[in-house]
Amino acid sequence: MTSIINETYAIHFGEECYEQLNSYVAQKLPSIIFVLVDENTMQHCYARFIARLETIAPIEVIEIEAGEEFKNIDTCTGVWSALIELGCDRNSLFISLGGGVVTDLGGFVACTIKRGIDFIHVPTSLLAMVDASVGGKNGVDLGNLKNQIGVIQPPAMTLVDPDFLETLPQNQLRNGSFEMFKHGLIADRIYWENMLAIDFDFSDDTFESLIYQSIIIKNDVVQSDPYEKDARKSLNYGHTVGHAIESFCMASENHEDVLHGEAIAAGMMIESYLSVLNTDLSQADFNQIESFYKKLELKLSFTDKDVDQIIGLMAHDKKNVNGEVRFVLLNSIGQYQTDCVVNLDEIRNGFKLYLK
Repeated sequence: MTSIINETYAIHFGEECYEQLNSYVAQKLPSIIFVLVDENTMQHCYARFIARLETIAPIEVIEIEAGEEFKNIDTCTGVWSALIELGCDRNSLFISLGGGVVTDLGGFVACTIKRGIDFIHVPTSLLAMVDASVGGKNGVDLGNLKNQIGVIQPPAMTLVDPDFLETLPQNQLRNGSFEMFKHGLIADRIYWENMLAIDFDFSDDTFESLIYQSIIIKNDVVQSDPYEKDARKSLNYGHTVGHAIESFCMASENHEDVLHGEAIAAGMMIESYLSVLNTDLSQADFNQIESFYKKLELKLSFTDKDVDQIIGLMAHDKKNVNGEVRFVLLNSIGQYQTDCVVNLDEIRNGFKLYLK
């Protein structure tokens, strides 16, 4: 897989990751290298990574607890404090080794400590490889509200080593794949159909190629609109509803936390239904999406009261304008429309049809 070279940073793949990393470190000569991990990546990924890093600089490992509930300012405060105690300076290098929580939070910490130090993302989950580590979004949640605090700043590089996927259980691979399906729905019908064809067979010979294509799709969108003024909003397809579902479940005592990808899959289903009503998504295209969603057999169910609370949470979506909830909807598979306003009763009916 050929490296993706952007104006401000690069994305490298496979063995090239470590050649580029070591070249960068040899040129920068960092005073200290900090590696942020969570308890899972410390156990399953750190040894592989550190064995490939060539440097004479001291290395300090900072470990945080695993899980979305720890993606918050309190965790940042702990990491900031550790960095200061361990002698962080402006020539330090910060490496985030982990899934989306680690890369999102790690990037934010690096962007803000000492008003910003160089950082590198090494995503170890599928979700982080195809989504969180690409595009320069770094940040944390505020309470149960997703990604409310953060900055847009690309890393020095992102290193995608598919071998890390061998450490993941099937449910986490499936979780990450939903963002890949999303990329097909907003940008490329053929890619969507190729994703359907593997049928969650992550051992399929074409799967690594599909990961690479997914990263290209996201990268192309981000490069066309780095600060989310227009085209980049399309990457939030399924997320207006999905993030609200995720936030609701995090805060509710009556619902188990839902995986990010599963919430986004549900969001894509509802927003596809809204697309039929508002942007003329064809019945044939909708039927494809509905068939895909039903096959997932997600156990998500919400009462009318739950739905009203979920709709209330949509008021915090970052795409909103003047207090009005704005959606990304589909004109067809592979084509989208941004800044769509829909009737709240249509949202409620979508929940009744698919999440009751």
